[in-house]
Amino acid sequence: MESSALGREFYLRDPAVVARDLLGKRLWRETAAGLCGGRIVEAEAYLSARDPACHASRGMTRRNSAMFGPPGHAYVYMIHHRWCFNAVTEPQGVPSAILIRAIEPLDGLELMQQRRRTDIVRDLARGPARLCEALAIDRTHNGWDLTVGRELWIADDPQSSGVLPRIVRSARIGVTSAHRRLLRFYVANSPYVSGRTRQLGSRPRR
Repeated sequence: MESSALGREFYLRDPAVVARDLLGKRLWRETAAGLCGGRIVEAEAYLSARDPACHASRGMTRRNSAMFGPPGHAYVYMIHHRWCFNAVTEPQGVPSAILIRAIEPLDGLELMQQRRRTDIVRDLARGPARLCEALAIDRTHNGWDLTVGRELWIADDPQSSGVLPRIVRSARIGVTSAHRRLLRFYVANSPYVSGRTRQLGSRPRR
């Protein structure tokens, strides 16, 4: 059921636009244990300029160097001993990225359930840390090229009906600065979205 990976030009755009357009795309992860993945339902944009919540706001470090690389690569970092997965956007040297916060699990459910040690499908990948655990994403994927279409990639949804989901835009979750910027995007009424689905300042987008 998997399809070809999104090309680099998809990521070579404004991060807020990319974050919105990632909703409804499919995130795939292939290991020796099998193929699994699901439909992206929540994402947050972190901007290269005037965004103190962005990891690159104070310049390049060993930790965030992947953000300064080519668009369409992965940026994976650890917080509270859990991994978080991002897709790098904009031209090389312009550090912005999209945090993939949640997917609707669709493929390889048993494998994801084993990794997450739960049978509750709604909780398999609802939140960035759960998502990485369910898909076995870790530091080894930091800098991974998402456009090559193997191991870890994002693609158009092969089951798409062509009808765009109703999208809500709101403040990002868990940031301590620039917390009122509306850079979180999620599919309205999806039970797989993390956190609150309505926040101060949120508004629906079509």
